[in-house]
Amino acid sequence: MEAMEVDSSLIILDSGSSTEMDEDDDDDGDQREQATARSPPRLPATWAFSQRAVGSAAQGGPIRRRLSQTAAPSRGFPDFLLRAPAASAAEPGSGSTTEISDPRLNAQHREPQEAAPSNSSSAERTQAEHQNIQPWTTAGEHRLSALRCGHLFGFTCITRWLKAQGSAAKCPQCNKKAKRSDIVLLYAPKLRVLDNSEQEILKKSLEQEQSLRRKAELESAQYKLKLQVVTNKYGQAQQELQELRAMMAAILVSMAGGSRVLSYCEPLSCLLASQPSPHSTLVPGCGVKKVSVVNMKASQYVPIHSKQIRGLSFNRQNDSLLLSAALDNTIKLTSLLTNTVVQTYNAGKPVWSCCWCLDNSNYVYAGLSNGSVLVYDTRDTSTHVQELQPLRSRCPVASLCYVPRAASSSFPCGGLIAGSLEGGCFWEQVNETTYRPHLLPLETAGCTDIQVETESRHCLVTYRPGRSNPALRCVLMSLTRTPQQDSSALPQVSVSPLQSFSAGPSCKLLTKNAVFRSPGGAGGLVCAGDEKLQADLPVLDISPFSVNGEHFLASLTEKMLKLYRWE
Repeated sequence: MEAMEVDSSLIILDSGSSTEMDEDDDDDGDQREQATARSPPRLPATWAFSQRAVGSAAQGGPIRRRLSQTAAPSRGFPDFLLRAPAASAAEPGSGSTTEISDPRLNAQHREPQEAAPSNSSSAERTQAEHQNIQPWTTAGEHRLSALRCGHLFGFTCITRWLKAQGSAAKCPQCNKKAKRSDIVLLYAPKLRVLDNSEQEILKKSLEQEQSLRRKAELESAQYKLKLQVVTNKYGQAQQELQELRAMMAAILVSMAGGSRVLSYCEPLSCLLASQPSPHSTLVPGCGVKKVSVVNMKASQYVPIHSKQIRGLSFNRQNDSLLLSAALDNTIKLTSLLTNTVVQTYNAGKPVWSCCWCLDNSNYVYAGLSNGSVLVYDTRDTSTHVQELQPLRSRCPVASLCYVPRAASSSFPCGGLIAGSLEGGCFWEQVNETTYRPHLLPLETAGCTDIQVETESRHCLVTYRPGRSNPALRCVLMSLTRTPQQDSSALPQVSVSPLQSFSAGPSCKLLTKNAVFRSPGGAGGLVCAGDEKLQADLPVLDISPFSVNGEHFLASLTEKMLKLYRWE
């Protein structure tokens, strides 16, 4: 280690004595001063000197030097005095003094001349023991050692300290209990203490930053995974949307709304959707919008009635003659070839439904708001030819369907099914002018629509939600006719339920559903609207049709017409 030189002075280590050596001592002191001048002593580099000049050297005044450690003041060493006579003559009793303090001692340790006087002999002894602690060394008997509390001392000093304290021995630095067996020798060729507090703070900060970075990377990886999942779902949804767009076309029918019923004209390959007049100031009233299924575009509007249209129907003659019923008390026949009304019948009451007779296209039917069904002969342009009176209360006839005669053993007869809010009635056509009524065993309340699939002789009955059934129900039923046992007993017509379907929890409108043969083969399909789906307006009417061997399904809302293709 480096050493520092002290010129023209003799350094004497004092173990605590307060006696000073003056410059006017015996000749031996002069000889030691001369020897010191020839060979300057060295001190460890861990010490630094600070001089306080009491008087100038030229005047021969005494100089006192204080030796202190270069580290922080809290790292002092055991108190001891270094005194050396000055090179020049000085006053008796004066000299140069160097003091060294040790932080291993308690903060109460002081130099003998600075300590407060005490009458207790034990306090004087403890102070003397503090002053006897010497600086440690790296080897030898006074090598560096430590107590269990971690404080460092010279081995001989701490041994002497603990022995002097007896059973109540404590660490000089922290006053924790200590004993001789707690001393641990430390073997270090060089000892240097570094202040790494800032380094530790930076290290902890770095660890925190690394932890936050790892957490951020983990979150980033999780979000990337979620993004990938969402991207995949989005791509799948896009593909499904493209496929759906290929199968579906949406066509705006009425910007203001008001569409109600739908029908398909096979000869012209167009759909007819009822709607209010788009130019109410010029052409008031209601009519139908033609929608071509060839190019999926709305073509033109045909005015027909003065109030809302409630029913549309075509016959099997392929003559493009449209039968319509409206709340303006009329039913009309309109030629779609010329877009003109060719026949008008005044029913005297608002007309809620209409249909053609599929066994004889000369006859049409009109269901009135009072529950009656009027029979019209298109060859007679004046008035109806017959009125079918209701067997129950006079509720509006919401639906009319004709079942043609067939060679079926279970249900061979033909006739008209009239549906109202209180149930249904089958009017069996015995001959051209005679109809026999059969009350169908349906629920007596909540029936909103009855549709028929003519080939299978199945009918679909729709019930609105009620107390016993909280959801809209569509019940598929089979028409049956009991065989005639004798001439006195008439055959009875009835229905038997096959399957029930549930839809949404509300039915604010008298919507029409559909039952039809499956395009893919045997069996039938049922299609019903659900008002709880908020993505679009409620479906009011449904119409299946086919064009050039392809099968479609059309659904109508108040504003839009949507076409779905069967795949």
